[in-house]
Amino acid sequence: MSETMTGAEMVVRALQDQGVEYIFGYPGGAVLPIYDALFHQDKIRHVLVRHEQGAVHAAEGYARSSGKVGVVLVTSGPGATNAVTGLTDALMDSIPIVCLTGQVPTHLIGSDAFQEADTVGITRHCTKHNYLVKRIEDLPRILHEAFYVAANGRPGPVVIDLPKDVQFATGTYVRPASNQHKTYRPQVQGDMDKIKAAIELMASARRPVFYTGGGVINAGPQASALLRELVRLTGFPITSTLMGLGAYPASDPQFLGMLGMHGTYEANLAMHGCDVMIAIGARFDDRITGRLDAFSPNSRKIHIDIDPSSINKNVKVDIGIVGDCAHVLEDMVRLWRSSAPQVDKAALKAWWDDIAGWRARNCLAYRQSGDVIKPQYAIERLYELTKDRDVYVTTEVGQHQMWAAQFFKFEEPNRWMTSGGLGTMGYGLPAAIGAQLAHPGSLVVDIAGEASILMNMQEMSTALQYRLPIKIFILNNQYMGMVRQWQELLHGGRYSESYSHSLPDFVKLAEAYGAVGIRCEKPDQLDDAIRQMIDTPRPVIFDCIVDQAENCFPMIPSGKAHNEMILGDAAEDIGSVIDAKGKMLV
Repeated sequence: MSETMTGAEMVVRALQDQGVEYIFGYPGGAVLPIYDALFHQDKIRHVLVRHEQGAVHAAEGYARSSGKVGVVLVTSGPGATNAVTGLTDALMDSIPIVCLTGQVPTHLIGSDAFQEADTVGITRHCTKHNYLVKRIEDLPRILHEAFYVAANGRPGPVVIDLPKDVQFATGTYVRPASNQHKTYRPQVQGDMDKIKAAIELMASARRPVFYTGGGVINAGPQASALLRELVRLTGFPITSTLMGLGAYPASDPQFLGMLGMHGTYEANLAMHGCDVMIAIGARFDDRITGRLDAFSPNSRKIHIDIDPSSINKNVKVDIGIVGDCAHVLEDMVRLWRSSAPQVDKAALKAWWDDIAGWRARNCLAYRQSGDVIKPQYAIERLYELTKDRDVYVTTEVGQHQMWAAQFFKFEEPNRWMTSGGLGTMGYGLPAAIGAQLAHPGSLVVDIAGEASILMNMQEMSTALQYRLPIKIFILNNQYMGMVRQWQELLHGGRYSESYSHSLPDFVKLAEAYGAVGIRCEKPDQLDDAIRQMIDTPRPVIFDCIVDQAENCFPMIPSGKAHNEMILGDAAEDIGSVIDAKGKMLV
């Protein structure tokens, strides 16, 4: 059925047809026709952010916690350029976003008109795809196609740049029979011969490990369920990247914890010493591999990824399978069950014995004593007091992010939202807003640092306006913690500009916004303060004063390999470098 309407009305109708619930935006002259069209409907709820970067991060939090596409609406020029950080973040972490940007009228493009920017040129390298709509006739197709591109294959952000005259123009709206892109057809089924070869290689393994990433979560709940089934069928150990936490339950004994720069001793040594690595929905980024020429030197590698450009991009693999994780895992589970391979049980037991020895080092140990709260203790208590609730966690970026990944245990996918690839300070607060809107009855906590939280603190106004009871849990050490740690360990303790000067009183700041502020400085008061935060039915800023000098360990120094880890002094007497068998080298 066709209808005559303006371009602005087409935008709103297409969003309705796509089932969009929320749109995160900030008005401006170049998108006022769309805002006028939004005013005349009640199916889509607009969420007014305070900065366009916050709009994209909020859409990311909504998308990652719900599995749906996040939608953003910003004006031309500075509105679009303010969104670039969020778009880059979404591209790096494979988050499906459709971002609608206003643009000056077509006849003014290229004239340096007021609030004009080359949005398509600027966003070309920080989006999966982008469009400049010059004809009203193309608008319905592009609007629906954008959702397909954003959500299918490796997810990512898509920009639609909308000149103001196209928004005012009148045309015919017909919902396309299919919203597929004419040339973009991601391969979802894996090559069966390669899958069979992968199963044969897995069956021959003596020291295997599963290495999983955010692609498993992006593939939907079925992928996580199939991963759990395959891991338990094989009896192999499994580790996860920062982005993949929750795809496999953290409490399961086969889970080795997170790997990488601040991963566990056992996960990193298993990666270094394995003979068969099964990488699923992970991209071998530098925070995982460490020094490439020393990365898992004696293993044969299987890599499963929806993005063909990821195969052999950073690390050469023996079997590369292009396909959707859910589809490939389904085939792998079926083949493993039907073939009933005879694994070398004695070798697998010896491998688990090695892992048990590494685990015994208790690499995440810390010493909580005296009157100062250790940041690890704060996360542990937060986890213990929230683990029986329906909880979603976002973070900012820094030490607190790594401690959250280490000490907050995730049992289900889509509960953990953090900026992994880009490492965007200021991500967590707006992402919490998006997650809270997607799950209004759930507890949403942003684990933050006192430096990162100030990057997008203005979004507290958004939380208050929409009565979103998000909890901001600040680990306040009065430093840019990860910067200070690197300066201590790698730059001779020269703390150049890493101290957080002139901090606000976070309790008073919360009250100024109309939220609730809580401060805690003593370990014996922490549980009661956290309970107060949880039970408060309003937004809360929790200022947790923690040890200023605490460092985040384990740590693989930049440019080092997995077997060149530094451990904290609670795990052993001195920080050390160890080989794949756990032997101290220095």
